[in-house]
Amino acid sequence: MNQVLSEADTKMGKSVDATREEFAAIRAGRAHPSMFSKLVADYYGTPTPIQQLASFTAPEARIILIQPYDMGAIAAIEKAIRDSDLGVNPANDGKVLRCVFPELTEERRKEYIKVARAKAEDGRVSVRNVRRTAKQGLEKMEKDGEVGKDDVTGAEKKLDATTKKHTDAIDEMLKNKEAELLEV
Repeated sequence: MNQVLSEADTKMGKSVDATREEFAAIRAGRAHPSMFSKLVADYYGTPTPIQQLASFTAPEARIILIQPYDMGAIAAIEKAIRDSDLGVNPANDGKVLRCVFPELTEERRKEYIKVARAKAEDGRVSVRNVRRTAKQGLEKMEKDGEVGKDDVTGAEKKLDATTKKHTDAIDEMLKNKEAELLEV
């Protein structure tokens, strides 16, 4: 029973971490390299994360410079950025790609808040799915006669507390991201 609870806690933690990574990709005023963490370029026929193909620097708040390690990959990186949902068109000077992010408008900020809320809800759904799976495991243990009803009831209360802890963490991240997006 403790194993089921600890596995659920670990999986819920991973869901929270995945949501945190999704939030990092949402831009809030300042450009940062983690916005490119989910992008994949076709590098010699192999889909490769662009963070493995180039170094990223942010010389100014709205500019990211991308220096490919292999100049043969510059076109693939440029295409991956252009095709992404970042809303930026990289300028290629032959050695580096320069991505200049536009100033966030009020409308764009509201769009990003909607995206953040959707990603938060996905994270909460993931946590609840882990809870459901763990609850089914506990009920199966009770049905098979491995543990008593009182033990399962206590374990379910612990499971609910763990679920609440993780969904609260996601809600807190969402609140922080919304505040960050609304900050001008």
